[in-house]
Amino acid sequence: MRSSAAWLLAAALLGTGAARAQDGPPAAASAPAVAVDPDRPSRDAIEAELATLRKDPRFGGTKTEKTWRLKPREPDQAKPPERGGMPGWLAWLRDFVGWVTSVGRVVVWAVGALLVALLLVGLRHWIRERAGAAPQRPAALPSHVRDLDIRPESLPADIGATASAMWLRGEHRAALSLLYRGALSRLVHAHQLPIRAASTEGECVALARRALRPVGADYVARLVAAWQLAVYGGRLPETPAVVQLCNEFDGLLGVPSPGAAA
Repeated sequence: MRSSAAWLLAAALLGTGAARAQDGPPAAASAPAVAVDPDRPSRDAIEAELATLRKDPRFGGTKTEKTWRLKPREPDQAKPPERGGMPGWLAWLRDFVGWVTSVGRVVVWAVGALLVALLLVGLRHWIRERAGAAPQRPAALPSHVRDLDIRPESLPADIGATASAMWLRGEHRAALSLLYRGALSRLVHAHQLPIRAASTEGECVALARRALRPVGADYVARLVAAWQLAVYGGRLPETPAVVQLCNEFDGLLGVPSPGAAA
């Protein structure tokens, strides 16, 4: 508004100057006649008036004013353009399908791993079943228990009678050794007891008590006691006890008939 007033004032001053120019003396007669617009001020007059206006403190200088106005929306706050030219809901649907696909891939891998684990467990169970169903090879029977030969071919057919005759001839150690060897051979080959080459006398008696009838187990215990007394104690048992052991040998340690209890 101040600028408009300044221009109005300048126009008024120019008008005043033009009026004064008209009232002045006429142009010289010698000057050529030039058609001049009496209402149009000269350039010098206009510049002089403007310089005067600029010197006036009321109109000169510039002034900065601050006013409130709505701030335009920033470019980053503008509505995001639609991806690929597709609507927003279609882009969301595409993203959802992609997420479902990725989750489905994880589920497929998890199910595959579970099936592989179940297959391995089933295979292990099948191998165990097959191993249990396979016929077990019988363990090799010992030919000796410590230093004693228990092979059936190394023993006489009638062990009791042969041992009794040897005892009565004074072959006491040989008679007791024959009875003990024969008892071990019968326990291993006839009664299938798991006696091994390093089994002790006590282990043989314990196996006999678990596998034989009480009368047979007691016979083995009496025979082993007589053997240990002669070998380790250096004393011979009484003759009646040894003869009784010889007479009971085949009846208590004979080969069991099929289906009969040991």
